[in-house]
Amino acid sequence: MTWSNLFAAIVGAVVGTIVGILPGLGSSATVAILIPVAFSMPADSGMIMMIAVYFGAMYGASTTAILLNIPGAPSTVIATADGYPLAQQGRAGPAISITAIGSFFGSMVAILGLMFLITPLSKFALKFGPIEYTAVMIFALVMAATLMGGSLFKGFLSIGLGLTFGLVGIDLQSGVSRFTFGSGHLTSGIDMIVIIIGVFGLGEVLYFLVEQKKNVNSGKE
Repeated sequence: MTWSNLFAAIVGAVVGTIVGILPGLGSSATVAILIPVAFSMPADSGMIMMIAVYFGAMYGASTTAILLNIPGAPSTVIATADGYPLAQQGRAGPAISITAIGSFFGSMVAILGLMFLITPLSKFALKFGPIEYTAVMIFALVMAATLMGGSLFKGFLSIGLGLTFGLVGIDLQSGVSRFTFGSGHLTSGIDMIVIIIGVFGLGEVLYFLVEQKKNVNSGKE
């Protein structure tokens, strides 16, 4: 609770929030870019600033999801379901405030949990092997199939596309390149941020252009 650490937290939160509003950059890339800055600071201040940047970026990414229906991170896709309809009703302020309050309490719970549970969680994580990871993935697919809603075809199509995109790149276990077709750009896989911005962002832009054209045509009539 020193002034230097508090200042580092404030600067990190502000920078992270600004970066989170810019779709495509993301929290992980921002943290990686600021690593040289953190090395020039004391260890505790640098770590606090990096954590604040990550939290701020995760919150800032929900702003574009609420206002523009363009999530800035995969974790803020769910904000488009409730936040954007509220923004269309003129209640963008309450939606952003609710997100800020939820992010604050979620961050506090995460920090406290990390402080008191880091030792048992690290021991539990080291016991995870291929069998456990496979079980978790199967459970995730079963949950996705359960929550896919009314259209089974669309749900299975989404799961299939997700699995297909996830197979592209270098296998982390064997180091074998999969579905890269000799392209070096695909060795690191397909960035989900790009896909999400393309699906939500371009769709929203095209919808706005179509609605604007309809309004212009109706005005001429």
